[in-house]
Amino acid sequence: MDRQGTGLAILRICIGIFFVFESFLKIRWLIDSSILSGQFANWSSTAAAGSISGWYLHRVAEPGVGIFARLVPLGEFTTGLALVLGLWTPLFAFVGFFMALNFQVASGAIFQYSFLTSGYGLPVLGSTLALVFGGVRLPWSIRP
Repeated sequence: MDRQGTGLAILRICIGIFFVFESFLKIRWLIDSSILSGQFANWSSTAAAGSISGWYLHRVAEPGVGIFARLVPLGEFTTGLALVLGLWTPLFAFVGFFMALNFQVASGAIFQYSFLTSGYGLPVLGSTLALVFGGVRLPWSIRP
């Protein structure tokens, strides 16, 4: 039995379901970008002056809120569905990693201790990276 392959398949399906259901929570963003804009404003008000999060919010996220409000739910749904079905897993796992990383940076969560204990932080980023590199035997990999 291929334990690594089975484990990665279970992880792929679980993280795929996670992304699909996260997209359902954001479906209203498709017609009303003010919801995401309000979230950005909230994060921006708590971001430290000169922080990476503040820079990212002011320079990237807030100017592109109309685009992000549509891309995020569509991207999460497409990524989740592709992962559940096992289509182009490394590519869509990387897309999922990138989306989750953007959320963590924009919210400032990645720079806080709570990042390590949040179910949206390290587990999602780690799972998606495991799927990106799951079939690759890295030089430092432990061999059975």
